[in-house]
Amino acid sequence: MEVCRVLTFRDSDIPIYDNVSNVILGVGMGLDELAAYLDAYLENIVREGKSEHTVAAYRRDLQELLALLEEMPSANPPNCTRGDFVQALRRLSGRGLGERTLARKLSSWRQYCVWLVKRGLMHADPTADIKPPKQPERIPKALPQECLNQMLDLPVDDGDALALRDHALFELMYGSGLRLSEIHGLDTGDVWLDEGWVRVTGKGRKQRQVPLTGKSVEALKNYLPLRQTASDGKALFTGRNGTRLSQRQIQKRLESWAAQNGDGRHISPHMMRHSYASHLLQSSRDIRAVQELLGHSSLSTTQIYTKLDFDHIARLYDEAHPRAKRQEK
Repeated sequence: MEVCRVLTFRDSDIPIYDNVSNVILGVGMGLDELAAYLDAYLENIVREGKSEHTVAAYRRDLQELLALLEEMPSANPPNCTRGDFVQALRRLSGRGLGERTLARKLSSWRQYCVWLVKRGLMHADPTADIKPPKQPERIPKALPQECLNQMLDLPVDDGDALALRDHALFELMYGSGLRLSEIHGLDTGDVWLDEGWVRVTGKGRKQRQVPLTGKSVEALKNYLPLRQTASDGKALFTGRNGTRLSQRQIQKRLESWAAQNGDGRHISPHMMRHSYASHLLQSSRDIRAVQELLGHSSLSTTQIYTKLDFDHIARLYDEAHPRAKRQEK
């Protein structure tokens, strides 16, 4: 007679049977159960403070996983296996998806499985030892300081509310290094012009204070008296109808401004943020201060974000190392 042990887990009324006389072949959860808990998981990450965009991306990745697993007979109840998840990843790779996209999808799957395991709904994480595909390191581009200064110093019509708004937007992007989502979420109550600070709500709804440059303060003071407001509008940056500018609208305004006033290169909010980080690090050489200002929880993220060009590194070496300086003859 086979001996089975019923494992009882907190937050779950579902027993998971572990056959102690044989090797465990699966993870104690089939396709139907994987699908059944999806909405509860997504509701949980909303409560944790994930953005609407992030939650939508998780939903797409996990629904795609379920569709892939449905094509595999071994994924039917009672157990999905590690091999099913590996096969799902291979199928996506066969469709031409890049390493970065595959790694992101695997991360979405893994976080869902970890959530299920923590609640006792899944016996083991089938993705635990699946390595994501290697990705080439992609270093964001920083814009030349001269280019940005020339564009930001162009005269602005002080009677044009939209031009003043855009100028304040771009000064804040470069002057404080905010993410697109952070700029989008700013309210008027988040800005202290006299003190020269802005309160920023970053990833995971973590708040931080970031200094405003003198140029940003001046641009905001010029914009705010002409700001369009809806009846209940708190948004700092608004459109003609007084409602908050969308992230896509902010991107398009930046692209249009760069096309009209720049040297022909494409400029994105991400490039403005990286330029802020790179230029600040080059001047201060204080990577931990830059980490705090950017709102990075990990220093390694800042190190990737602020890769310096070789010429600048060579100049620092020549200035700093006692044996690097040439002897004067």
